[in-house]
Amino acid sequence: MKLQGKTAIVTGAASGMGRSIAILYAAEGAKVAVSDINLEAAETVAQEIKDAGGEAFAIKTNVTSEADIVELVDHTVEKYGTLDILVNNAGIMDGFTPAGDLTDELWERVFAINTTGPMRAIRKALPIFLEKGQGVIVNIASAGGLNGSRAGAAYTASKHAVVGLTKNVGFQYAVKGIRCNAIAPGGVATNISATMGQPNEFGMERAMVGMGLNPRIGEADEIAKVALFLGSDDSSFVNGVTLAADAGWTAY
Repeated sequence: MKLQGKTAIVTGAASGMGRSIAILYAAEGAKVAVSDINLEAAETVAQEIKDAGGEAFAIKTNVTSEADIVELVDHTVEKYGTLDILVNNAGIMDGFTPAGDLTDELWERVFAINTTGPMRAIRKALPIFLEKGQGVIVNIASAGGLNGSRAGAAYTASKHAVVGLTKNVGFQYAVKGIRCNAIAPGGVATNISATMGQPNEFGMERAMVGMGLNPRIGEADEIAKVALFLGSDDSSFVNGVTLAADAGWTAY
């Protein structure tokens, strides 16, 4: 088991990639905090893990709330004694809204979930990792964080920021035994589109120009395997990078 004896937090773990990551981490021996704003769905995932012989608990977390993030980390450490891996997966789309139609409200909401939430979780986890002299952070970025038009302006900017945050944390804390990497998934079959609302016609038309280059849609379990690699000692020499998992979409 690649994560035997480890404790992990996975945000946005009630569905999609987060669910797959939480289940795979538990199957590989980790004790998992299944964190999501949808507590009922998170409890279903935690129960699925326990029914399979793993160890997990569900906790309701609104990643836009610093108090919720503090409670998430504190409760995990209280329950399991420590924290080894932080997976910042929770995120939302922006309806392909272009800059000309963007509202402050949408911009701030997308950044609060996609960028500020991960920053706060990292900030809260770092003292634990520093005391231990080791720790792993896995951020979920996006192909939209590597390209200019795979989504709207807010989502694109927020995921570019996650890539930059990953590089900064990875390099600065490398000397402290802490690694920070990101995954940039391409198109993956999840329910994140449900967070999008009514798509902006112009923005979606422009974003779709690049969709014809996409070799195929991925599955959440495929992203989970990348997260396992980055969360385990198999990637001990990998730090500060954003790994595209997109069937070659961004290689064009």
